[in-house]
Amino acid sequence: MKVIDLVLNILWLIFCGIWMAIGYAIAGIICFILIITIPFGIASFRIAGYVLWPFGRTTVERPDAGAASCIGNVIWLVFAGWWLALAHIATSIPLFLTIIGIPFGWANLKMIPISLMPLGREVVSTDERFGGR
Repeated sequence: MKVIDLVLNILWLIFCGIWMAIGYAIAGIICFILIITIPFGIASFRIAGYVLWPFGRTTVERPDAGAASCIGNVIWLVFAGWWLALAHIATSIPLFLTIIGIPFGWANLKMIPISLMPLGREVVSTDERFGGR
């Protein structure tokens, strides 16, 4: 891991990562309580880990994701995704008001697509993304 990624991740964790991860964890706990939505809970916890430490990592589509992921993403979008996307927007606005917060605000906005459609995606290192998996 590069030193800059470490510094950015620590600052991210302090300013907004912990709060967004708590939001994803709450969504995951609710999904586990409802039993039938456990796959959504697993995806939510996976994203919570990514939101805690995003720099140096990215998300890619899984090649084996099929129609079930698509249908699951629609259900997720209706019940949890748009709440989490709004939280990313609300968190990014105050970050954009400061010079040092602009990269973190932008990173928050870049996470909106995965908050809306998390199924069928996996978190990988940015080096792995281009390394020919």
